[in-house]
Amino acid sequence: MTRRPESMRFLGGFYVFPGGTVHRDDHSERTLARCCELSGEAASRILGGQHDAQVALGHWVAVVRELFEEVGILLCVTESGAAVELRDGSAKTRIEQKRQAIVKKQLEFGDFLESEKFLCDLSQVAYFDHWVTPAIYSMRFDTRFYAAILPPGQMPLKCSEEVTHSLWIKPGEALARMNRSDFPILPPTTTVLSEFARIPSWAELQRRFGLCRSSDHNSALSPRGFQKL
Repeated sequence: MTRRPESMRFLGGFYVFPGGTVHRDDHSERTLARCCELSGEAASRILGGQHDAQVALGHWVAVVRELFEEVGILLCVTESGAAVELRDGSAKTRIEQKRQAIVKKQLEFGDFLESEKFLCDLSQVAYFDHWVTPAIYSMRFDTRFYAAILPPGQMPLKCSEEVTHSLWIKPGEALARMNRSDFPILPPTTTVLSEFARIPSWAELQRRFGLCRSSDHNSALSPRGFQKL
């Protein structure tokens, strides 16, 4: 989980999962050409047909990009299908410089993928849940949650431009700490952590919430009273 800077207007100081908004470049033809293991049609079905194939697939790209921007984890493979190697010093330095350029909006994520000849490996991302901020709030978010497994040889950044600090924590431990003043989290995060706490393994998580999960069982939820929208 990551902690948002106190200075942020929305949820400053809260512990959240890495994430953000879908950018136009995430669903550009150029960027989608750098994706593998999930079609736009399948992505649209998983999201309940709420977006066309191109925009739907862009949601998965946004997951890959935001995870890279905020904590430096890269859910990509090479064009030959090999794992991305980030342990080499020169490659790690080069990719970190490009990550910083993406955050500063000096480089588009699609340009980064092309320059490194990387493909977003969307088989590493499983759609999990969908929440919408209650109507009583002036600032509202339509948020989708995804789960991913940490690629071999990669470790998240301890902090970044958008993150005060990050930490690995078991779902049960996070739930036990949520009432402490130094570990604030919101109801949607609490609910997702509760779901994770009941799942014993990645294989079981994939079985329950994998890429083929029907959107019929994944309606948008509102934290207030946990009512389906």
